[in-house]
Order: sequence, then structure tokens, then C-alpha cells
Amino acid sequence: MSTLVISILLAVVGGVLFTLIGLVSGTDETATMVPFTLLVILLGAPPVAVFAFFMAAVISKHLTHAAPTALMGIPGDTMMVPLLDYTETLRRLGVPHIALRKMVSGGILGALIAFPLALLFAQFLAQFADFFKTYTGVIFACASVIIAYFSKGKWVSVMMIIPFAFFIQALDLISLKVLDHQVATCFFLGIAIGPMFSDILVALSATARKSVVRTKQQTYNLAPEIKSWTGYFPNPFKILTGKQKWYTSLSAAITSATFVFSPAGMTALMGELVGSRVKGTYRKASTTLSVMNGVTESTYIAEIIIPLIAFGLPLSPASLGPGIALFNAPPVFTKDHNLHHIMSGMDFFVYGLIGLVIGALIAYPFIMNFSRSATVFIMRYVSQEAIIGMFMGIVCVISFYTGGITGILVTFTVAAVGGLLNRILGISSGSQFMIYYGSAWMMSALIGL
Repeated sequence: MSTLVISILLAVVGGVLFTLIGLVSGTDETATMVPFTLLVILLGAPPVAVFAFFMAAVISKHLTHAAPTALMGIPGDTMMVPLLDYTETLRRLGVPHIALRKMVSGGILGALIAFPLALLFAQFLAQFADFFKTYTGVIFACASVIIAYFSKGKWVSVMMIIPFAFFIQALDLISLKVLDHQVATCFFLGIAIGPMFSDILVALSATARKSVVRTKQQTYNLAPEIKSWTGYFPNPFKILTGKQKWYTSLSAAITSATFVFSPAGMTALMGELVGSRVKGTYRKASTTLSVMNGVTESTYIAEIIIPLIAFGLPLSPASLGPGIALFNAPPVFTKDHNLHHIMSGMDFFVYGLIGLVIGALIAYPFIMNFSRSATVFIMRYVSQEAIIGMFMGIVCVISFYTGGITGILVTFTVAAVGGLLNRILGISSGSQFMIYYGSAWMMSALIGL
């Protein structure tokens, strides 16, 4: 089977899989994308097919996560939190379906703008790749301080950089002594599933369980579905007004270059900047939502493509989270041999475009036509516990493949510590990934390890 056919098939798999996952509220991007991307890599898929799969997953997840957010006020994932107030406004006005259509149409436009601009910007920054590779340890250490400071935990995140780096290196040395090889994949998985695993720990704790116990069943009110187009494929450019297309395009173009900043932070910032210029409750909310969801797409696409093409190092929050396996997935990909070294600029363009187009063709018409019925089905018949169990099973398989029982112990030890640090102290997964990458240099500089 040719590489092109495999890439198309994996893009279809990524599009379908993450279209469905996006409908499940609270499914974190990192916790869902990292295990599946690692699975595709370790199964031996061609590098270009892995990239096509990932790009299809990104766009489909970020389109369908709008459904629970707009229709029920439950954030589809962490990226949707800044949009909640505006979706609530349109729900009170009785038009949640309009909110959803504006969001997903803005997402399509944001992706179309960001993809070519990110490729161009990456080619420009590639001139400085040698500098970044020479001072990798210092750069990661400094970046970990910056990302930690701008995470929810702020100063406590900064204070925990050295202790967490020491913890990472200690576990690394233990696993190296037992296995005679490193288990970087287990560290990635542990950090990725940390928030999810910490929820399980809280539920199992006699003292902490009270914080998650519910005394009554949650109820949600859904407006009837109203269709304003004919056929299966609505035109996203007809859903948005002229001003909405302009604001979304401009915001996506700007955020395509801000690859070092938090995607959620840029989403909130650009949304508020645009919202402050629009008058009227309905127009302000609908325009802001289209811009915000456009920015969720543009930031993720740019934050994966630019570090991957220009440096081969995960120097952005998104590349340190959902995209981490594209940079380092031993034994297939390493820091010195990943997609950056394997794929050409044309490969990134062609196979990235394949992934984005296929993902959009699957997710966009599906969410526009069946968002209400699909959301109702997920809420009624798909257990959140079943979803968590599925991911835990995948993580166990990959961890055992990487390092046997030791790999599983490393994964869940990191998940327990990192997850509780995330949930209790607000130390984000992106900050933890950055500390992991800088931990070797930090411990070498401090204690000569």
C-alpha cells in the first residue's frame, strides 16, 4: 500500500475518531491526542501519515468540541473555557445553534488562514535553528520559568520547577538502571493523563471524595435544531458575516505568529479585543465566538507546525502537550531524529493539507447537521468513566510496550504527582512538559548530575 493511501486512511481515522471524542465534554487535548498519536507511531505508520493523522485530529477535535460548549454550557475541553460566557449569552437569547455554527465556521476559517502562514513563518525561523539547538538546555530552562509564571499556579509553578525536575531525573535514573534504556514515552504519557488520573485518585480518596460527589443528577436543556441551508455541506463563508470573516481572518493571521504563547490565553485575548469593538449583545457574542474558535485552530496549527519545521524541538505549549509525540516517541522518534529531520517542507505542506482537509470534511458537516442528536446520544449513552477507562487501557499497553512493568510504574507515578500538581496547585501540563525537557540541564548545572 502506498504512503499516500496510508496517509489518507489514517487522516480519515483521525478525523472520525476525534470528531466523536470532541463531543465528549471535558476530553483534554493532551490526554486524548498523545496516546493515540503514540499508538499510530509505534504501530509503524510512515512519518508523513502520522502527521496527516495528527492534523486531521487537531481540526476535527477543535470543531466538535464546540457542540457541548455551545449547546449545554459544558466546556468541550480546556480551550473552550474562555468561550463559556458568550455561549451562555446566546443560550439565554434562545439561539445556541447560532453560537455553534459561528464557532465551527470560524474554526474552519482560522485553520485555512493559519496553515499557509505558519509554514511561511517556520521557513523564516529555520534560519535560527542552529542557535536554538546549541542552547537547548538553557532555552528549555528559561522557557519553563516563563510558561510556569503564566500558568494558573503562577508563583507556585515557578517554585516547583526545581523539585519537579529533580523528581523527573530521579525516576529517569531508576528506570535507566533497571532497563538499561530510557522511557521518555512513559514520562510523556504520565504528564498527559495526569489531570485525568488525579480525578480518579480524588474519587478514591475518603477525604477528598466529597469535593466531587453530586447529590442530584445534572439536567440540561437543549433548543430544537434549526437548519438554514440545503444539502449536507453548508458553506462556512455564508454562515459568517463580512465583519466576522474579517475579524476572524485577522485574528488567525496574528496568532499564527505567536507560537510561544498559551493557546487559551491568546483565545481569550483576541476574543476580548474583538468583542470590545462590536456593539450589541447578539452581534458581540456571535462575532467573539467565531473569532475565539478561529484562534483555537490557528494557535494549535501554528504551535505544532512552526517548532516542528523550524527547530525540531517542542518550543510551544501545544507542541509540549498534544504534539509532543511528533518530536519524541522512542524508539521511533527522538530529539535528534523526528519529523523535522525526516520530512521536507513540501511533505509538511502536502500531508498537512491532506489531514486538515479530510478532518474538516468529516467534522464540519457532521457537527453542522447532527450536533444536537449526537450530543444527546453521547450524554445519554456514553459513560465518562468508560472513556477514561479506554484511555487508561491504551496508556497501559503503550507503557508496557516501552518498559514493561517499570514503564507502567513510571507512567502512573508521574501521572499521580503531575496530575495532583495540576489540579491542586495549577501547574499546567505544558509547564510540566517544559520542565521535563529542561530537567537534565537544570540538574547538571545545580548538582552535577
